[in-house]
Amino acid sequence: MGDTENTWPGPDPPDHISDDFQALLEGATAPGPPEPPDCPFCDLPQDRYATGYAGHWILLEPRILVPAHTVPPRRRWVITSTGTALNLWDAEPLPGARCRIPHRIACPYLAREDHWPWMTALREHNRRRMQRLFELPDEGLPDAG
Repeated sequence: MGDTENTWPGPDPPDHISDDFQALLEGATAPGPPEPPDCPFCDLPQDRYATGYAGHWILLEPRILVPAHTVPPRRRWVITSTGTALNLWDAEPLPGARCRIPHRIACPYLAREDHWPWMTALREHNRRRMQRLFELPDEGLPDAG
């Protein structure tokens, strides 16, 4: 059946479920332009895309395109021909389909979602990238004086 953690527990969602709420469920909470497309938690630069929810943006892991069947439902994002990011939800991917993953599942500062082994490796890679970019060693550097 697929992952149902974000579905409404009845036959149809009530009319008051707004695009804002749906965007929140999908993690489309990134700041829009002109803000930089950096993760607000780890400060690593990401790929930012508009979603189908007006005024909502998603940060996707840069340069990562993976076989869609290896990614859990509701974590599969594709970029449409208009440049909009679309969450595939529970749709069964076509053979050979590839998708993008949201940065929030690879961010070293957010709760872990270890759905598959290489995600742990990607999160660790991002942690090391963040250290190299933002935590330079003090030892061995010449005095600025």
